[in-house]
Amino acid sequence: MATYMWETQIYPSEMFVESCGAILFDLSGRSRKVCLLHLVKKDHWVLPKGRRNCNETRQDAAVREVREESGYACRLRPVTMPTRAPSDLEAADVQDLARTYHGLTEPFFLEVRDLGKESGVKLVWWFIAEVDKSIPPAKSEIHFIPEFIDYEEAMHVLTFQKDRDMLSRAINLVEAAGWSGFQQWA
Repeated sequence: MATYMWETQIYPSEMFVESCGAILFDLSGRSRKVCLLHLVKKDHWVLPKGRRNCNETRQDAAVREVREESGYACRLRPVTMPTRAPSDLEAADVQDLARTYHGLTEPFFLEVRDLGKESGVKLVWWFIAEVDKSIPPAKSEIHFIPEFIDYEEAMHVLTFQKDRDMLSRAINLVEAAGWSGFQQWA
């Protein structure tokens, strides 16, 4: 039997779970804020995310989870970013290298959590989103108190470094597009 060239872990369906979340920006007017969730019981400040349902796209799961946890409706925002995924216009055998594409609503971050030998792994796909102000806010999940915080302050408020790293990257992607370019829906 041949030895595989890359170190690989495989997991049957009962040993992994997918979650989706989004960095939720309020890009209206001169606002430069992101939605953080205060998990009061643990006094943690986190980003909205949750498990993807069966037969649900990752994009739909991110939008739904943001709404459920924060109470705010949102839309995924297209950004310009590098990815190793090929464009739908490229040949199937295109070289596996990162290329930059415009107008993507693909995940900009993938978080992989090792849940231990008995539980497997959790994959969390992260997107960039903007509040949809045409839909009134709903009640957030009871565990969370949502708050829009200036994104510079949010970098200090977030409890976990991995969330600060993701927020920093999301801010860079939004800033690269020009803040004012995000005020109107495409």
